[in-house]
Amino acid sequence: MNHLLSIEQLSAREIQRLLKSAAHLKMQRGREGQPLAGQTWALIFTKSSTRTRVSFEVGIRELGGFPMFLSKNDIQLGRGELIKDTARVLGRMVHGAIIRTFAQQDVVDFAEYSGLPTINALTDDEHPCQILADLLTVQELLGGWHGNKIAFIGDGFSNMTRSWMWAAKRLGFELAIAAPAACQPPAEFLTALAAPNVSVTTDPMVATRGAHVINTDVWLSMGQEDQQDKEREFAGFEVNAQLLAQAAPDHIVLHCLPAYRGKEISEEILELHADAIFQEAENRLHAQKAILVALAR
Repeated sequence: MNHLLSIEQLSAREIQRLLKSAAHLKMQRGREGQPLAGQTWALIFTKSSTRTRVSFEVGIRELGGFPMFLSKNDIQLGRGELIKDTARVLGRMVHGAIIRTFAQQDVVDFAEYSGLPTINALTDDEHPCQILADLLTVQELLGGWHGNKIAFIGDGFSNMTRSWMWAAKRLGFELAIAAPAACQPPAEFLTALAAPNVSVTTDPMVATRGAHVINTDVWLSMGQEDQQDKEREFAGFEVNAQLLAQAAPDHIVLHCLPAYRGKEISEEILELHADAIFQEAENRLHAQKAILVALAR
């Protein structure tokens, strides 16, 4: 593995190897060695973050490296420099790059032109680091995903749902997505995915019925905050006590955060499942350390 650009590009074996490494690094925290000693890793963020920035900066430092945070206002990308030119400069100076941005192609181009190990820390297409953290949490709390139904309630074609669909394709678990009709995966995507274990419905009750993992996210992704018409499509899609009455008795609830209580999830349910949700947030650190170790040169 030379980069981590998407779940789509990972094999089942690579996902499982990363999760095994993440579990080991979590257990060995403070004693994990220094595979990034002497290395500087650039964090190039055109989208703001809390969990992504903190977890990567802490992870790089714990592995012996030095993180260099670069917002769009710190470098010439914010003034129109092409990503391939920025990539060719940084490729001569740093040892790896972590990119959180809008266009997936920017991450792909950076990896190609920089020659550096490159990590997708979120694009509009995929959120692979979050899905690996979520799978680690499912593994810890439920013993794994085999035989468990995972439901996603919300935007059916967000970066989170795309990554979940590719994870289901690779690992074979049942995934049920409930989304408004206007926010469902296009037919051509589902045809290309070719995963009979992935179902899509407009009824959250159907998706949640018998589910062991109920996952949700904000209805409007970063950069979509002015799309109030889209938000109105989600009436009836809140993860609340009435919806969870349909779930398996031993279910868990996940949310990648930040959460908007009273919209995609109720205050009551978020607090009831806070231990799992904030364990999920912590697992970003351990999953991303596993990625960094896998890419260390």
